[in-house]
Amino acid sequence: MQSGLQDLDKAVRRVMAGDNDAFRLIVEQCSTRLVRLGARMLANVTDAEDLVQEAFLRAHRALLDKQFDGHASVETWLFRIVTNMAIDQLRSRKRRGTVTEATDEMLTDAGNAPEFRLALRELDQWMSDIAPEQRAVLVLSAMDGFSNAEIAQIMNCSEGSVEQRLVRGRAALRQMRSLEHDEN
Repeated sequence: MQSGLQDLDKAVRRVMAGDNDAFRLIVEQCSTRLVRLGARMLANVTDAEDLVQEAFLRAHRALLDKQFDGHASVETWLFRIVTNMAIDQLRSRKRRGTVTEATDEMLTDAGNAPEFRLALRELDQWMSDIAPEQRAVLVLSAMDGFSNAEIAQIMNCSEGSVEQRLVRGRAALRQMRSLEHDEN
């Protein structure tokens, strides 16, 4: 893993020096995890792929303009870009009243059990009702396995803010689950 990070750092330096072909390594190394994050945030693989493509365009421009300062790893920086763009898209959906359901395409990795697919759809529904920042920290923590310190770096906030968003997000999910249980 360490050599992969070193390769990314070298690729970044090469891109910043004008070697556009070096950006291909960054895309190859990071795109799968970034699309997975986007799909979990947006509940739609196609939207996630579009978002990640736009994120890579922004990142490439930023590298060429020497806007990447290297305080965070390249991967963390890319996760920040994708997370912020996903949050913006979720906010935009709420303003427009647009809802995107989890597609079967997104759920194919989840297995074939109908109960499991139903549980994932319900989780997506619950997640769509919480604040985008809470959804982001829940996805980054529970689904992508980042520590609170890593999430704070990705979200460009304090660890205390991450913990607060996790607590509020989990409480909102518990409340929705409790309401669902009471209805049945």
